[in-house]
Amino acid sequence: MAMTEAHSTGIWSWLTTVDHKRIAIMYFVVGFAFLLVAGFEGQLIRLQLAAPERSFLDPDLYNQLFTMHGTTMVFFAGMPLVVAFFNFVVPLQIGARDVAFPRLNAFSFWVFLFGGLFLYASVPLRMMPDGGWFAYMPLTNREYSPGLGIDFYVLSLLISGVGSIAGGLNFLVTILNMRAPGMTFMRMPLFTWMALIVSALILLAFPPFTVGLIFMLFDRSFGTHFFDAAAGADPILWQHLFWVFGHPEVYILILPAFGIVSDVIPTFSRKILFGYPVVVFSGVLIAFLGFGVWVHHMFSVGLGPVVNAVFGGATMLIAIPTGIKIFNWIATMWGGRLRFRTAMLYAAGLVATFTIGGLSGVMHSSPPADLQQTDTYFVVAHFHYVLIGGTVFGLFCGFYYWFPKATGRMLHEGLGKAHFWLTFLALNVTFFPMHFSGLLGMPRRTYTYAEGLGLDIFNLISTIGAFIFTLSFVPLVWNLWRTWRRGEAAGPNPWDASTLEWTTASPPPHYNFAEIPTVDRRDPLWHPYIEPESRDEGDEPGGAVPRRQPDEPPEPVVMPNPSYWPLVLAVGMLLMTIGALGSLGLTLFGLLVTAVGLFAWAFEPPFGEEAH
Repeated sequence: MAMTEAHSTGIWSWLTTVDHKRIAIMYFVVGFAFLLVAGFEGQLIRLQLAAPERSFLDPDLYNQLFTMHGTTMVFFAGMPLVVAFFNFVVPLQIGARDVAFPRLNAFSFWVFLFGGLFLYASVPLRMMPDGGWFAYMPLTNREYSPGLGIDFYVLSLLISGVGSIAGGLNFLVTILNMRAPGMTFMRMPLFTWMALIVSALILLAFPPFTVGLIFMLFDRSFGTHFFDAAAGADPILWQHLFWVFGHPEVYILILPAFGIVSDVIPTFSRKILFGYPVVVFSGVLIAFLGFGVWVHHMFSVGLGPVVNAVFGGATMLIAIPTGIKIFNWIATMWGGRLRFRTAMLYAAGLVATFTIGGLSGVMHSSPPADLQQTDTYFVVAHFHYVLIGGTVFGLFCGFYYWFPKATGRMLHEGLGKAHFWLTFLALNVTFFPMHFSGLLGMPRRTYTYAEGLGLDIFNLISTIGAFIFTLSFVPLVWNLWRTWRRGEAAGPNPWDASTLEWTTASPPPHYNFAEIPTVDRRDPLWHPYIEPESRDEGDEPGGAVPRRQPDEPPEPVVMPNPSYWPLVLAVGMLLMTIGALGSLGLTLFGLLVTAVGLFAWAFEPPFGEEAH
């Protein structure tokens, strides 16, 4: 008989799991841990800048910290937290029992984890990268960045990028091929739509970045000249390869947050989403235009007025579909029976704070204005309003929304609201003053500043705001502890929401659905349970989806076997990565382990004899 995850416990069951829900939990825990580490790095940066001419951090350590902070936030906190929600929610929302490739899903997690651990192995070795999360060439070439710091950066992102590409492929195939009967594209929940779009973005955006990382590795380690101007190459090529990934990466992080609030706002407004097709197509348009605006990160490198004008216009254009979403969310709330639970507060907070970040982003579409602001704290304020006010608020919104589904317990609303208001206060106290310090000339990526420039008060306020961020985690941790000890039982659908994940038990069984549901409308659980004027045109009373699933499946359900080969394959890749720092023997041993893991994986039966 095959071992089944439904009844397995202990550390081994987590190391060998292929259940998308368990993998989601591991992604979330690890991503949240990296979020806390990156937040601590940000606190150290703010301590250094709290007053002029401080020596709390020396210049080298400051450069290392802001490099680690940015790299961690983007690649090892934001990305895994997004993928955690993809893993848990998408199969449930589309009526599937698992993802298309369960073992590939596990492999994606392990290589991501090993990539992050490899990056942070540079900390005890005192070899942290110091070239910024953007790692501009030629400053990161061996001549200007000796040592292994940049090598840790390159190799960690190469190995974790394998997991990102594998995950993007997995979710793309899952959404395209595994939707419940009757779930057409225009009946999919908005979060699943955004997951589909982001999966396509990952598959298109990560390869050029991977090529750039390989070029950088070869320049640093093997004496090639991909970015060497003296050899006839162009160092600006790195910026093109980086930002043709880097700007879509912003939408890889923000579109899932848009999808979350597009599901949460209708639930707590008791109205179907206003203009569903427009929200869908605006998301598609954002993804398409996102590949045509990367040069607005490069207005200061001298590409010429024609190039700057084209990309400035494209940057203005992409604000249109983004603005459409904001007006759709407001129209959904308008006239609704609003319930300001914690998830709804974070959704409304996203609408407010992301709008501020979006408006300052439109300002950067003008090349002359961008030229003045690009290396100042005005840009720091802009992208933190986008990534914290957008992505982080969206992720917390989803956390409070789906936590009862994942655990079967309700978080305390009072503590949740305290968490929201402290986070909202911290965001604005920390980053809004940076607009003013930036316009006064406060340079970013600089470890100190002189007295008498009018920057002291703004930097002090920002540092105070950063400590409020730390304080904001107290009610969250208390809430989790309280819920774990004596949390109220949630039931299958505590919010009276409309999508398929709320038909299952909380937490869902290993097989998700005792019976695969059939869908005949966009909001199956609400019809005919909401007002007639809120129904889609042509909807009839009744529906094919039950209010909840049966307690037991009517026939045996066979689920994929647990497997340790994805972990073995990831370990082999990690050993190869470590060996790339200078050990040919370890590289060859890692290659052998990788080959064994890949061969055994290919011939391992994916399903056993035992049914659930």
